[in-house]
Amino acid sequence: MKAIEIAQPGGPDVLHVVERPTPQPAEDEVLVRVEAAGVNRPDVMQRLGKYPPPPGASDIPGLEIAGTIAALGRSVSGLNTGDHVCALVAGGGYAEYCAAPAVQCLRIPEGLTTVAAAAIPETFFTVWTNLFQRGALRAGERVLVHGGTSGIGTTAIQLAHAFGATVFATAGSRDKCDACRRLGAAFAINYREEDFVEAVRRETENAGVDVVLDIVGGDYVARNIDCLGMNGRLVQIGAQAGPRVSLNLMPILQRRLTLTGSTLRARTVREKGELAGEVERHVWPLLASRRVAPVIDRTYPLAQAADAHRRLESSEHIGKIVLLP
Repeated sequence: MKAIEIAQPGGPDVLHVVERPTPQPAEDEVLVRVEAAGVNRPDVMQRLGKYPPPPGASDIPGLEIAGTIAALGRSVSGLNTGDHVCALVAGGGYAEYCAAPAVQCLRIPEGLTTVAAAAIPETFFTVWTNLFQRGALRAGERVLVHGGTSGIGTTAIQLAHAFGATVFATAGSRDKCDACRRLGAAFAINYREEDFVEAVRRETENAGVDVVLDIVGGDYVARNIDCLGMNGRLVQIGAQAGPRVSLNLMPILQRRLTLTGSTLRARTVREKGELAGEVERHVWPLLASRRVAPVIDRTYPLAQAADAHRRLESSEHIGKIVLLP
């Protein structure tokens, strides 16, 4: 099969098309003929040498796929060859075939394209576990989503809005702010023109938000704390501006704040399978009814993976970038 290999840590040009043996599914896995593969920030971090795959995972980048089941492991039940599925994987997505744990595979909702389905697992699983499980977001609460037009952001805005929360989102241009509002954000803040802390305080009459979902880190952390109201929760899922911060603990004590966060890739197959089941129960009906939908920015042929990474790193995209093997 054709696959994308990271020749060495570096820029997008280190991504090369190579021939690799087609993987064989383990007894609890399925082999998927990949028709589309999502591109995500962790792929960029892996390419830079900053986010190695967990032990036992493929060194081929790519954490989410959609396609057709080509073969079944011996102990797999409930799925059949020929089923159209999307799957969360720990690696191996940038290829013509990918082995995926069966419990991490979900049938594609009827009427949803394969390209759209490939943009679901990494972002929707991440948003669900962080915004709703760890952040405990509930209907009637306020949430601030940073990077509102990223894959994570477009997903978080839609899901939070669908479950009855009031959404604040940050973005870097007027066009991107307009996109956030179209997706369900009640307030979109252009962080290049306005301080998001001041905007949140103004629009909430100094009450603050209940949850902040942040992919930035760095100096955003202290500012996020300033945005939180009583019993607020800061959920950290990225550190694009740096992982080390200095904090004043008094607001955390005085307002009884919770600081939490998580990563998804290194979790066990069992944990990811349980998460897949929860996403299927709570989110799949929204996808099937079109109340929420993945936002697709662009697609690229697999051989143009370097161009896809350049597009992602430019931050000009709105939504997800997808590769087509």
